[in-house]
Amino acid sequence: MSGVELGFLQECAPWQVESRLFPSKVGGKPAWLDLDNLPTPERLQCKNCQQTMVFLCQIYAPYEGVNESTQDCYNFHRTLFVFICRNPKCCQRNSSDNIKVFRSSLPRANKFYGYDPPQDKPDPEFSLNKLISLCNLCGCMAEKQCSKCKNVYYCSREHQILDWKEGHKRECCELPRDRLSKLLFSQWEIITEPEEEIEDKVISEEEELQKFNQLKQEGKIGTMCNVPESDLNDHASADQDKSFTKFKKRISYDPNQVIRYQKGGSPLWIASEPLPEGIPDCNFCCGPRRFEFQIMPQLLTMLKENELDWGVIAVYTCVNSCADTVNYKEEFVFKQDVELKTI
Repeated sequence: MSGVELGFLQECAPWQVESRLFPSKVGGKPAWLDLDNLPTPERLQCKNCQQTMVFLCQIYAPYEGVNESTQDCYNFHRTLFVFICRNPKCCQRNSSDNIKVFRSSLPRANKFYGYDPPQDKPDPEFSLNKLISLCNLCGCMAEKQCSKCKNVYYCSREHQILDWKEGHKRECCELPRDRLSKLLFSQWEIITEPEEEIEDKVISEEEELQKFNQLKQEGKIGTMCNVPESDLNDHASADQDKSFTKFKKRISYDPNQVIRYQKGGSPLWIASEPLPEGIPDCNFCCGPRRFEFQIMPQLLTMLKENELDWGVIAVYTCVNSCADTVNYKEEFVFKQDVELKTI
């Protein structure tokens, strides 16, 4: 095995991705972990347009680490939440200003969820809205209440207006309905499986390319008369961007992958540049950050998303996965787009 866990989308019933089951999921509303310290609406604003970002995906990734004073694993439950701005104008090339990632963790003994593993079956009594006030549109922390029905809450005036247009105008003063806004991405569960070891095949192909280039430098294939045109095109493409060629070949074995998870590993870049010039240390414990997972461009296809775009989104997290009174710590994200070819 390569050490990489691949994530794929699977259709699911709403109950299968509720917080109590600690899911990995895409789209819909966040299945929050810690319910006391949700990110404020201000923290969820896009750095470009200052509008509230929407939930893209979350990865449940427990982390081994023991609190010396309590001898409790403070990362027994641990989830990474990714948000993105829906405004296409904010989706700028090789810029991650329209994306934010938050890390949340809880010990096994906590006030929100049972100590023992949850039962994998519907629970009609479970609802996050009974425990905290969440935006009726996007499912994030809400500080504003509908002044008419007082049954639903909102994170911003913009989301209140949009929800009114999408259905709350008809539903106001009735029991709240669990519906998904058109603003949100379609909801899927993420299932994972190990990636098969294919590194030897990739290396052998790179060696063949090196041999080809060496022969070309020596003038032994200078006229290219005996080289098939298909091979010439393949090598020309590889010469332009070996990273993109490696990317295409690697994902060809599992073309529907939307997540690549490898804590402490390396991203599978889609282009040779740009690359992160330096990964900033954790803002809270000052420890280093390391790569944990990446979001693949195939997710755009699966979500039928035509306005936003990315090559890969790489997420780097605190190597200590530090935990204290501040939860939902923002982590470092780097977006790399496909390299533009110049003629």
